[in-house]
Amino acid sequence: MTTDKPKAPVRQLRLVVEADDYEAALIFYRDVLGLPEQEAYEGEGDARVTILDAGRATLELSNPAQVKLIDRVEADGQPSARLRVAFEVEDTAAVTTELVEAGAELIATPRETPWRSLNSRLSAPAGLQVTLFQELEPAAERVQNQGFKKP
Repeated sequence: MTTDKPKAPVRQLRLVVEADDYEAALIFYRDVLGLPEQEAYEGEGDARVTILDAGRATLELSNPAQVKLIDRVEADGQPSARLRVAFEVEDTAAVTTELVEAGAELIATPRETPWRSLNSRLSAPAGLQVTLFQELEPAAERVQNQGFKKP
């Protein structure tokens, strides 16, 4: 009897963003944030797209109560956009500073959350609201904390 898990039908999550200032967005996300360029295409009428590798992708689904909790903890209650992009980084404070210097607007400075991450929030190019987060303890330790469910 085999206990192999069925293969997941989805192989990649790709967030597609229309950027009015394509060059500024490309510089910000590729050159400053450091997302490696995976592919790029040009088409007729000056059509351009660049696919940046953001590492592992997840889809975080939150109910309204959780969103309010996140907004309170992460951004002093300032409401988040309906769609917010979160990037896990090695050093939230340093990357926040770099992104602000590159033109992002600071919404909330880095702060420790109850779920043991260091989070900041920014308004970034291409109309994206961005959260930077740095995990402060390994996942195996975090799931032992109150409020966490083991997968």
